[in-house]
Amino acid sequence: MLHHKSMLTIPSTLQRCPLLNASIRSLRRPPKLRPGLSRLALTTLLLVAPVNFSLAQSPGGATGGSTGALPTLGDNFELSVAAERRVGDRIAASIYRDPDYIDDPVLGDYLESIWQPLLKAARARGELAAELDERFAWQLFLIRDRTLNAFALPGGYFGVHLGLISSVSNADEMAAVLGHELSHVTQRHIARLITQQSRQAPLLIAAMILGVLAASKSPDAGSAAIVGGQALAAQSQLNFSRDMEREADRVGFGVMTDAGFDSSAETSMFAKLQQAARLNDNGAFPYLRSHPLTTQRIAEVQARVQLAQASAAKPTQAQEDAQARAHLLHAMMAARARILAAPGVDALRTMVVEAQGAVVLPQALASPVSAANIHDAGILYAGAFAAAQLRDFATARSLLARLRPLASGIARANQTVDLLAVEVDLMAGVVPPTVSSVNMAKTSSRAEVLIQARSMLAAQRAPEVSNRLQTWVTAHPKDALAWQLLSQAYGNQNQAVRAIRADAESRVAQLDYAAALDRLKAAQALIRSDPASADYVEGSIIDARTRQVELLVKEQALQDKVDH
Repeated sequence: MLHHKSMLTIPSTLQRCPLLNASIRSLRRPPKLRPGLSRLALTTLLLVAPVNFSLAQSPGGATGGSTGALPTLGDNFELSVAAERRVGDRIAASIYRDPDYIDDPVLGDYLESIWQPLLKAARARGELAAELDERFAWQLFLIRDRTLNAFALPGGYFGVHLGLISSVSNADEMAAVLGHELSHVTQRHIARLITQQSRQAPLLIAAMILGVLAASKSPDAGSAAIVGGQALAAQSQLNFSRDMEREADRVGFGVMTDAGFDSSAETSMFAKLQQAARLNDNGAFPYLRSHPLTTQRIAEVQARVQLAQASAAKPTQAQEDAQARAHLLHAMMAARARILAAPGVDALRTMVVEAQGAVVLPQALASPVSAANIHDAGILYAGAFAAAQLRDFATARSLLARLRPLASGIARANQTVDLLAVEVDLMAGVVPPTVSSVNMAKTSSRAEVLIQARSMLAAQRAPEVSNRLQTWVTAHPKDALAWQLLSQAYGNQNQAVRAIRADAESRVAQLDYAAALDRLKAAQALIRSDPASADYVEGSIIDARTRQVELLVKEQALQDKVDH
């Protein structure tokens, strides 16, 4: 995790998830003890139980000193891969229903452009085991929260706060954060922490029993034994968590550099974290912290950066130009994140005023991407999007016209501006004028497919939308937003059964199996009442999906019963 909290401390967005604490509590239950053992025999049994907190040195890790390491082949995880994924799925289902969860295709595409190279590098380095790669979700969530934070969850789910995207300076710093969180999961830190806590349970029980025995002779000695045992267990857990953080720093650094990101970004990212934590963290009592001191982690990263830069070749002019173009795109994405975090009307008006006062010099447009261009692009994008949020669409279009020259010649930046123009028209309730030139068959990125689908629906071109989205969801069956738009497209064509099934699939994608089953059964009922409402193939698909979702609902209910 990024902030100074324990590995399993969940951000405020997830504190409303009752399933998380129940799931983790069920995994921490100590083993049942055989009745009939005397108090002395029971105490002896618990005291000699083997407890192993050692970590083996990681093979193939990035250079740099670290006490964290990978688990050895002999480690016995009490939380299996399948169990960890089940816990993660249940937390993810709650996130989907949380009002702070946001699915923004534009920001989602941007994060995926950073995330996928990190996953590829982790596979190439051998950090990502084949079983984890296949069975975990490896999915990012966007959280509407202005704090600078990201977090890893069981089963390969990751949360990214909008405040983090708006605070980092470039994609390299974002890669440093995501690489760190990715390493928490590839190294199975959550499973290791739960196993370590479970192994501590016998020590805690032994301390309590010894305290009871000692209390018969001396109450003070009994209290001391109980408190001392609890303190020892707490300190062991803190040390274990600090080792995990160092390991995630080290492995994450290797992953991000192998993925092609600037190694120095990790140092600047830690400096931002230190600044953000300064109000709440005075750096005292390092032995009581679950994370290493930020200054200590910065020093370790700086040592790794120096080694990496010493062996790295000097970037070419083409590479520097590509990096500048990437920074310009990030400036616009950071602006989008600030606005989607709902900063308030006054903040939106300030962004509009700042954008209106920005002066883009003609010579800046003729030169390669400069720091001034990057800064202006972020301000103008923020102003245009903020004006649209304030329903001042004339100002939004005016600022977009000033933004276009800065993005011209940069394919992704230019596409981002085009998509914002479409969004502005849709927010204004008008059909985008560019819709006549849209060829849905040629749309490729998720943001382009979904935003242009909305514009085509506004233009009453539902058949083209349903054809394109049907192809899209075939390749991306877990895209809930695409299923929802497909449902709308089918509804506009009076294909009620297909619309209901697409709605059900969107619920499956969000792990809400009970709601999906209700929709599928509604589709079956509609077919029975009106056989002409669907063909044989569609009816067969619905019947098959109903059976599959029924099994998922039963499995979920059984797991709930086991956990409770």
